[in-house]
Amino acid sequence: MNQYEFVIALVVIVFAFTIIRHRLGIPARSMRQMRGDPPADDRENERLRGQVGQLQERIKVLERIVTDRGAETAAQIEALRDRDRISEEDQA
Repeated sequence: MNQYEFVIALVVIVFAFTIIRHRLGIPARSMRQMRGDPPADDRENERLRGQVGQLQERIKVLERIVTDRGAETAAQIEALRDRDRISEEDQA
């Protein structure tokens, strides 16, 4: 038996066992599910949801800073520059 025949035989065997398992109604479960542990995906999903919530809050704060105070901050900076220019002109 060469390597190609072996691979084909292996694929046929796996396919046959999959069909038999499906016909008998045996679910494909992981060892964690068999032990009764909660799926890791739920814990991971909750962690990721928390991170997404934190990021959304940060984005809201940044949007508020940029939109509300961005123009005010720019105006204050320009006012300081104008004041410095006036001070320099007075000294000259």
